[in-house]
Amino acid sequence: MSGTARGKSPARHVLLVACADGPGLIHRITGVLFRHGLNIVENHEYVEKESGTFTMRTEVDGDAPIATVAEELRRELPKGAEVSLHAQTPKRVVVLATKESHCLGDLLLRHAAGELAATIPAVVSQYAELAPLVKRFEIPFHHVPAEGLEREAHEAELEKVIVPYAPEYLVLAKYMRVLTPGFVGKYRNRILNIHHSFLPAFVGKNPYAQAYARGVKIIGATAHFVNEALDEGPIITQSVIPVTHNQDAATLARAGRDVEKIVLSRALRLLLEDRVIVRGQRTLVFE
Repeated sequence: MSGTARGKSPARHVLLVACADGPGLIHRITGVLFRHGLNIVENHEYVEKESGTFTMRTEVDGDAPIATVAEELRRELPKGAEVSLHAQTPKRVVVLATKESHCLGDLLLRHAAGELAATIPAVVSQYAELAPLVKRFEIPFHHVPAEGLEREAHEAELEKVIVPYAPEYLVLAKYMRVLTPGFVGKYRNRILNIHHSFLPAFVGKNPYAQAYARGVKIIGATAHFVNEALDEGPIITQSVIPVTHNQDAATLARAGRDVEKIVLSRALRLLLEDRVIVRGQRTLVFE
């Protein structure tokens, strides 16, 4: 086995394992991979002492009967082991937006540049303002007005647009409507949101005006999964930047937008590369 690839490999797969911890687990796992001619190019493992859970993320190169390899791993590992082995292919991502363009624009640019292992088949918004931006990238834009509709009714209209695209993830690029538990439940741990602060912090409208009024010394952003509680889903990644008393609310907002788009794109990249594993209200992020 090698920590680096030995030449060009025919296929790249990601193995995710979670099971009860015990001696010899890595030996058993790597033994199965070796027997099937799979070469390890990246590996991370972690043991959560509180629960006694062993977690491992491994990237392998090679051609092998994937279903057979996964089944053999399950036989080798403790009863109840979770094993996922799949090809590393682009995932389908539908982006939900409102009127703010910075996060959406950044994702579209990165997508166009080939920086994201994803296809973006559509952008959906309850406002039409960002349609010209999206059309520049030759991606379908769907305007789904929310005016006069209860949340459930609007989400039903959203689903008529979203479901045919069969997305693996939904990304809320400053999408400010609160989603209902029913909608969230259909996309459990598959909705990514960017929050305008280093959670927990300022909630509601005008967060940077609140930050300015409080004289904060750092501002930041948090990317997290969406769950039924507002801004309380498992955190994926965060970042902060220093600020000073010389910066007014408008300057803070501009700096905040820069942090938000960087944090959102980083979180999406982690998801697309299968580097995030949810454990209750926490996440394990393997980089």
